[in-house]
Order: sequence, then structure tokens, then C-alpha cells
Amino acid sequence: RIARETEIVIDDLMPHPRSASEQPENAAPFREARERFVVSRKSGYIRFVDVSYLVECAKTFGVQIILERRVGHFVPAGAPIMRILEAGRVTPERETRLLSAFDIGPARTMQQDLEFGIIQIVDVALRAISPAVNDPSTAISCIDQLSRIFIRVASRTPPRTYLHGPPHVLRVVVPWIGFEGLLDTAFEQIRHYSKSDIAVSLRLIRAFDDIAGIGLPTQELQSLVHRAQRVVDGCEEKLPELDLLKLRKRLARLEMRVSARGMTEK
Repeated sequence: RIARETEIVIDDLMPHPRSASEQPENAAPFREARERFVVSRKSGYIRFVDVSYLVECAKTFGVQIILERRVGHFVPAGAPIMRILEAGRVTPERETRLLSAFDIGPARTMQQDLEFGIIQIVDVALRAISPAVNDPSTAISCIDQLSRIFIRVASRTPPRTYLHGPPHVLRVVVPWIGFEGLLDTAFEQIRHYSKSDIAVSLRLIRAFDDIAGIGLPTQELQSLVHRAQRVVDGCEEKLPELDLLKLRKRLARLEMRVSARGMTEK
């Protein structure tokens, strides 16, 4: 259920298929201007940001807006939530309008929070591989669902960070968690706590191989290989040589896939 709900979030945030010729966004220049921070008026988790509304406000007010926290982050009352350039143009009434673009509540939700769905699945996996529970089958099922989520993420164009209005006039900068950050959230803790479990460790490397199979950019493929290597390295002190041979064989398959992709690009 969590995986299905997470896929819905992906479809909303990232509706467009990823293009093979797609280039990453470049950091946009900021104009020299008076700036100031706008602080949150209440404590809670950022659950939703109305990005289109912020762009329209920034265009109307003639300012640039840089969000200091992203969806899913906790923001205490009185802490900065955004930074305004050309700040002299933002009156108290306009500041209130800008703050209305944020939905802040006592708990995270999945409305725009892709990472939260992943965290929930990881929590199930970590409980399953704990010594008190010792249920590797459930942990493996969680890894399968995480690979399903990542295949969808990797096949879509990421949400835009730099938003303009009109074209070439930067208005709003919205931080989103990137592919590497999502990989860390999804797999690092499971990798760490499954060093002595051959079945879970094998499934981790298979998940990396499945994700690599959809044709990722070279940098992301290399990241998957590096993470698979860390799985093997972490297991070397915990597992017998026969089990390590299985892991190394699966790692070699992933390395061959990435190497073949590199030769094709050349």
C-alpha cells in the first residue's frame, strides 16, 4: 500500500518521462539585491508547497524567493523558511501571502513528500531484520518495493528546482531531495544492519541491478555500483567465503552492465 501511494506522489511530482538527452539543471545566477529571511510563524513539518502560487507572487512583487527548507523538513516557529531578494518590495501583507503557500502540520504526509513513503518502507525492513524479530522475508519484500519505487523515479524527469517567470527571469528556487539522497534514505540503513544476512544482502544488490537496467546516466550507474560494493565490503567480516562468492558474482553482473553501457556510449 505504501509503495502504491508513493508511486502516486511520483506521478504528481514527476509526470514527464525522462529523456536520454536530458541535461541536469544548472545553478541559476542571483542578482545583487537587498535580501532578508522570512521566518515560519508556527512549528511543524512542511507537508506541501504551492510552487505555482509562489512563482506568481514573486512575479507580481518583482522579487526572487529561495526556499530554505524543503518538503518533509521540520521548521520551528521563528526559523527561516525562505529568503527574499529585493526584500524592500515585500510588505507584511505580502509576507503573509507568501507564507500561505506552505502547509505546515504536526506530522509528515505523502502529499508531496516522496521521501516519507520510502522512510516508512525502510522502517518496516529495519524492524524485520532486527534480532528481536528476525524476519528476513519481510525485509526482502521491502527491498523489492523500494526497487519498484526507484525504477519509477529514475524513469521520470525530476521536479524543477529553478522556476522562472517570464522565461530567463529566475523567480523561485525550490530544493527537492535528489536521486542520491533518496538512495541514501532507502538503502543505507538496510545495508548497515543486514551485514550478517546473506539473503537480504543479495537482494540489495539485485535491487541495484534492477534499477540500473532502465538506462540511467553514467554517474548514477556508478553510484549503484559503489553502493553494491559497499554491501560486499560490509559483509566480508560477517559472512563465510561461500556466501561472499555469491555476493561477488552478483556484483560482477552489475559491473558488467555498467561497463557495457559505457562502451555503448563511446
